[in-house]
Amino acid sequence: MKTKLRRSGAKIMASLIVLLGSLSYIMILAVINGSVGFIAAMGVTVAGATGVAKALGVLGLCAEIPLAWGWIIGIAVGCGVVRGGLRYLEQYSNHYIAFKLLAVLRDKIFGALRVLCPAKLESKQKGSIIAMITSNIETLEVFYAHTISPICIAVLVSLTVFLFVGFVSSWYLALMALAGFLVIGIVVPLLSSKALKESGVNYRREFASFNSYFLDSIKGIKDIVLNNAEKDREGEVDRRSDILLKETKKMKHGITKAGAATELMVTLFIAVSLIVGILLVHFGMLDLGRMLIGVVTIFGSFGPVLAVSALPGNLTQTFASGDRVLNLLAEKPAVTPVENGKTFDYENLNVKDLSFAYESNTPVLKDVCMNAKKGEIIGIVGESGCGKSTFLKLLLRFWEKDRGEINYNGIDVDNIDSDNLLDNVTMVPQTTYLFDESIEENLRIAKPDATQEEIERACKMASVHDFIMSLPDGYKTQVGAMGDNLSAGEKQRIGLARAFLKGSELILLDEPTSNVDSINEGMILKSLAEQKSKKSIILVSHRESTMAIADRIYRVGSGVMQEVK
Repeated sequence: MKTKLRRSGAKIMASLIVLLGSLSYIMILAVINGSVGFIAAMGVTVAGATGVAKALGVLGLCAEIPLAWGWIIGIAVGCGVVRGGLRYLEQYSNHYIAFKLLAVLRDKIFGALRVLCPAKLESKQKGSIIAMITSNIETLEVFYAHTISPICIAVLVSLTVFLFVGFVSSWYLALMALAGFLVIGIVVPLLSSKALKESGVNYRREFASFNSYFLDSIKGIKDIVLNNAEKDREGEVDRRSDILLKETKKMKHGITKAGAATELMVTLFIAVSLIVGILLVHFGMLDLGRMLIGVVTIFGSFGPVLAVSALPGNLTQTFASGDRVLNLLAEKPAVTPVENGKTFDYENLNVKDLSFAYESNTPVLKDVCMNAKKGEIIGIVGESGCGKSTFLKLLLRFWEKDRGEINYNGIDVDNIDSDNLLDNVTMVPQTTYLFDESIEENLRIAKPDATQEEIERACKMASVHDFIMSLPDGYKTQVGAMGDNLSAGEKQRIGLARAFLKGSELILLDEPTSNVDSINEGMILKSLAEQKSKKSIILVSHRESTMAIADRIYRVGSGVMQEVK
């Protein structure tokens, strides 16, 4: 299946340039430094050609050049020194912009992910997102450091060479140079870009796919080994690797062909320029000295357009990466956060005629009615897939409800400030994610300024304090990448401790005891029962035993929720 860019290359470049913002002046400085620097580099060879032309004039072979030897030598040396300093400033400016913008882009992507989370991210592969934040962003460094500036430099230098050769030497030679610049700097890159576009897009797609699959394989290595599926997984990794290698070879082959075509065009225009110069001298339309200056100037002027002509090989990947990044930044969230909305201090929740469907004509919840108030534990039971977890997500406005009302203290959830809603309502999902930090740092996510006493009290309520103290480093114990040093039940209890530590007035618990044994389940339920006088708790579970502490119970089936009398 072929993957196409949603935007044209020109639109991607324009969008990426807009992101420069306040850094534009540094880019302009880089272009000026690069242009003047390259002209200075050409000045060394042109000064040499001028010296040769002057010597020929002294010998009577052509018109004498009216420039002193001291000036010629001074120009050559001065241009060399200026070239070195300006080249450094150009590269420094380009890379400063590039790496500064990479940090800005990562921040923008994280901000976009924050807005899209969790609704839109549930359908995205985590490996693909990681590839975007790492390799795709790094690819854009080529655009900012080695694309914008070279294009501008090529235009300025080519125009300068055209005018210099025209006024100093011959307009015929100037027109030959201009034709070469247009062919090598515009025609060849456009043809190359068109030929390389598909391979570049395919390469980025396969790279992201391979990265995602390989990450999944690493995360699930234990299950792969336990199910003796190593060979099958290895075979699939090899197959995907071969596909990626094939796309890489195809792209590199295209880049090589484009490079060869460019070198051929440069050689052709240099040869034609030399022939035109000789003919002009032969027919008396140009003297030998000025022809020499004009031809040498043209010979040394293809550097900037060569840099532009070499861009398509990198730009195909840059456009593919830029398109993916811009797609994410432009993606609309399933729910727009409410800013400066109404605020409340939780006292009660009232749900009336709530309906929701992920896809049209496939309802998940239909006309749901329920209520809860502080001091109650509400139980919700039902089989897996019946919509229990979806209901909790709607209470947090992770998805936009299709119809009905979700009112906190009589205020519709769509009108409540999003930050205020999350301050009042906490959810403990079925799977708790732990960062590769200490247990204490993982707990402080809920309340950064919590005292050690508060942390330990929350952990005791979640029946996990004794376990933590049994570890060699106690609360300073590192949990490992993705919490691999802890069992599912231990992670679940730490997640519950987080909720207790945060102190929200309404706690939503999605299968809080699914990964713990009966003893720990009893301790957790006992802690929940002790908290009900201070809070409101909505407890979702498929276990009937978990519902023993509930004051009222709702049963969900076929999208309908009914209170059990």
